[in-house]
Amino acid sequence: MTSAPTPELAGNGLPDAEATIAALAEKMAIAIAYDAKLVGIYSGGAWLAERLAEILPGEHPVGFIDVSFYRDDYSKKGLRAKVATTTLPFEVGNSRIVLVDDVLYTGRSVRAAINELFDYGRPESIELAVLIDRGGRELPIEATYVGARVAVARDSSVVLQRHLDRRFELSAEPLESAPGA
Repeated sequence: MTSAPTPELAGNGLPDAEATIAALAEKMAIAIAYDAKLVGIYSGGAWLAERLAEILPGEHPVGFIDVSFYRDDYSKKGLRAKVATTTLPFEVGNSRIVLVDDVLYTGRSVRAAINELFDYGRPESIELAVLIDRGGRELPIEATYVGARVAVARDSSVVLQRHLDRRFELSAEPLESAPGA
């Protein structure tokens, strides 16, 4: 198996988001189940799931999940300013699911997403695709598909932004101003 080239760094020291999406899609294209359903974790993961569904071979229905009420740090962090509606326009039970998130850090958002998915049925399998794996796990969560692995200071957050022209960009921000990962 050949590995995708490492995406070039943008001017901010982070990989170029568009190149990293292409690298992630290349890794997924050779291994993803033909009938896998993509479930994006709001908000960056939702944007990424939409993009991946457009470029991956096959038909991959897309759903979206908001883990705000399922996070184990809800009482400490409170509710995010923008709570979205979970939308899963397909049966979760006995389906092959690929959870999609922009940045994997502590693993708490992924754990919350898995908990919420089981409220909709028992999937046949769940895989995880992330654009960026920044390390720093607090739970035993590991992505099946990773666009790029980067080292980021603990007091910084990697943020995926989507511009009006649908172009993506990665930036680093102080941890206080970014939503929990």
